[in-house]
Formats: sequence, C-alpha cells, structure tokens
Amino acid sequence: MTKYLISFPREAMVVTENEFPVVVAESHAVIAEAKAAGVYVFGGGIEEKVDPVLVSSDGSVGTEIYSGSVLTGGFTVLELPTREDAVEWARKIAAACRCAQEVREFGYDPDS
Repeated sequence: MTKYLISFPREAMVVTENEFPVVVAESHAVIAEAKAAGVYVFGGGIEEKVDPVLVSSDGSVGTEIYSGSVLTGGFTVLELPTREDAVEWARKIAAACRCAQEVREFGYDPDS
C-alpha cells in the first residue's frame, strides 16, 4: 500500500467563527472514519506559533528556511491501495474542511 499526503494551506480554509466548530466536528468525523477503516497514519495542523529552523549537515541550526518552503494549514497521511482511493478520501476531507485538498504520493522506501 502507498502513503498519501492530503493537505491544504491555512489561507485556503475560509470559514466564519460560527462555522468553525462545525468544520472541526465534521473533519474529526472523517478522521474517525479513516481510523475505523484502518487507513489513517498521521495528521494534524502545523503549529504556526513556533518558528521553523533549518538544521544544516554540520549540525548548526539557523532561522532561515528554504525559500518557498513555508508550510501552514493541515494535513493527513493515509495508507491506501490506489491514488483513486486517496482522491476519494480527499473529497471527504475537502467537504468537511470547506476547502480544496492537495493529494501527494510518498515514494516507496522498503526500509521505512
């Protein structure tokens, strides 16, 4: 089976303060469904209050990150038999979160 990243940037989710609790409940229901189906690997939101750091190959730590690598929003990793299955789960997540989802496939690594 292949692992898929289903994600969205923070600015894609535009909901009102009143809608937000409903979005949270519906998105948690989709995650519960994925867990019950045995396809859930990991998910969450990026904590934007904590700045990222870049750890160099020599072990030094810096505050400048790679250009274009700003990561916000939420993501879910699911392990599924086909890309079509990933698209179907992305549809469910998109409906719950009220925003489009990106689907990316992780490369296979037999040692991981």
